[in-house]
Amino acid sequence: MQKVVVGMSGGVDSSVAAYLLKKQGYDVIGVTMQIWQDEDVCTISESGGCCGLSAVEDARRVASVLNIPHYVMNFRKEFKEAVIDYFVSEYVMARTPNPCIACNRFVKWEALLTRSLSIGADYIATGHYATIEKLKNGRFAVKKSVTAAKDQTYALYNLTQFQLEHTLMPVGAYTKDEIRAIAAELNLPVANKPDSQEICFVANNDYAQFIKEYLDDEENRKIIEEKRRQYLSEMDKAGYGFTPGNFVDTKGNILGQHKGLAHYTIGQRKGLNLALGRPVFVMELRPETNEVVIGDAGDVFTDRFYVNNLNFMAIEDLEDEMVVTAKIRYSHQGAKCTIKRTGKDEVLCIFEEPQRAVTPGQAAVFYDGDYVVGGGTILGKR
Repeated sequence: MQKVVVGMSGGVDSSVAAYLLKKQGYDVIGVTMQIWQDEDVCTISESGGCCGLSAVEDARRVASVLNIPHYVMNFRKEFKEAVIDYFVSEYVMARTPNPCIACNRFVKWEALLTRSLSIGADYIATGHYATIEKLKNGRFAVKKSVTAAKDQTYALYNLTQFQLEHTLMPVGAYTKDEIRAIAAELNLPVANKPDSQEICFVANNDYAQFIKEYLDDEENRKIIEEKRRQYLSEMDKAGYGFTPGNFVDTKGNILGQHKGLAHYTIGQRKGLNLALGRPVFVMELRPETNEVVIGDAGDVFTDRFYVNNLNFMAIEDLEDEMVVTAKIRYSHQGAKCTIKRTGKDEVLCIFEEPQRAVTPGQAAVFYDGDYVVGGGTILGKR
């Protein structure tokens, strides 16, 4: 009997994933990852997000109903280094990070898989709405789930071939309603538990306040400076994205004062406090000059951008130009795009039609039909 470690977050999806795998004949072990730091730094969600203390109790109760063993594994160090430090350093350099993608790649997979294999497991499994298939070319790829409304493939593009080969995703074959119905039929205590919506370690979705408090710690500040040493040399080192500066238009005219680059992201309209008599939007963040560039609605559209930190999945590498569907954020519907290599770790993406708010730091994920071709981190237009 093959052994699988299921990452149980205390939510309904991972709980039903454990049940489905047990039903399929696997020897199932439930594991909840302890990733919270402490109450002063990482908000411990009472509602039971994957970072919350209550996640442990919910997962333990589900494991009892399913009659499977349940353990808690400590991944605090990995989570801080791969997710929180990354999150803060990206904002410091005026980019918009995606911590869930980093958590998936380096904590939920790399760390959990390594530890699970070391204790004799054959696979790990999660409750993600996606499936994994081995293609005709011999490579493993993530495939969209049966429900577009819950599809989570965008956040999984960065997984390696080894990780995919040792991963099971049983929930991807079901809709959310079907998963909740299974949980209700089994009388699982989390059958009606709401989905977590915001970043688990940021209270009230207030990124700026979290970053300020995190950098109040001298050790944390040293880590961020080291991670972005070259970049920070071009910035106000004492500011960390919170030094006020100028709003400017595309011609460099000063329109007003901003609160600090960490408060803004590309495409933002609300919270600018600019009385210009018309709706205006953030076009660009310039850390070198501490400026926020403001434009009209049409100015936040572009038809091309560059991507690095590449990871290819359905193909081994990009050798020729390829027409794909590209998603530039989780909620983006995707648009037809041609990708072509421009460097060892860089591709140029050209949309057939301009897309809104292409944001440096976010992920661009490329699809061929329902399969993830690969993706990377958006650099911007240059």
